[in-house]
Amino acid sequence: MHEVGKHLAALPGVAYILALQAIVFSAVAPGFLSPLNLTNIGTQATILLMLALPMTLVILTEGLDISMGAVLTLCSVVLAWVLVRGGGIALALAASVAMGLAFGLANGVLVSYLGMPPFVATLGTLGMAQGLALAITDGQSIVGISAQVAFMRAGVLGVPLVLVFAVVAYLVVHGLLYYTRFGTYIFAIGGNREALALAGVRARAWYASVYAFAGLMIGITGLLLVARTNSGHPTAAIGMEFDAIAAVAVGGTSFERGEGWLFGTLLGVLAVGVMRNGLNVAGVSSSLQVVAIGLLVIAALLIDSLKKRA
Repeated sequence: MHEVGKHLAALPGVAYILALQAIVFSAVAPGFLSPLNLTNIGTQATILLMLALPMTLVILTEGLDISMGAVLTLCSVVLAWVLVRGGGIALALAASVAMGLAFGLANGVLVSYLGMPPFVATLGTLGMAQGLALAITDGQSIVGISAQVAFMRAGVLGVPLVLVFAVVAYLVVHGLLYYTRFGTYIFAIGGNREALALAGVRARAWYASVYAFAGLMIGITGLLLVARTNSGHPTAAIGMEFDAIAAVAVGGTSFERGEGWLFGTLLGVLAVGVMRNGLNVAGVSSSLQVVAIGLLVIAALLIDSLKKRA
């Protein structure tokens, strides 16, 4: 019994939340735990995971990026714009990645080299990205690109291609964070940036590269968003940074001292994805779903806080 208690104590609060969600939603909707719906949850959560993974790295450096949703929207609009004008998928993806990387580098320079608070810097780039997306589209969706992105709805050995994307993305970021110098410096920047600089490491450059990497991943995610919506919509991903931050926080990553773990973020993404899916099945409005996500964050962090005091 003592060993069981130790293992239970090691579980993050989000694990208990996930178990509770499975019980409640399966009772409300009998088909909730069916393979089809579970696959649907995973597919829907892929874009969120692609944002939450780099958000974890940013938060581990005691930073924040609230521009992710707007930049993703802009990247998807640019990708769709290139496709509808006859550019191939490779050119369109390159344009999306270039746009995401440009905004990531801008965030990195503003935060690392110019010393702007991350919230203020990324608030500014959020406005720029959102304005550019509206200017490119004139406020209208870019359509007529379904055929070019149809391959994204295919499967690999029966597994949706978007889920393969998610698995590969997680493995790549996991490898970078835990098995490379880049990951070591991420933890060091969040834990003791001054000591890193005193050791002769170019801390500012590595700090800026975290935001640049986030921009790179957002650019790639532009393809997933366009494939899901079959369009480039000027507000498609606005607000998704809130879910990404929520998933990271629920997963146990601290906003201070560079403490956190990537697998916790994965659990957080699943918790948010399950919550969204379950509430959709239950017919709850999208505005109330935002309230539910906020309550999810509070509940998970409260459980972790109570466990630390016990």
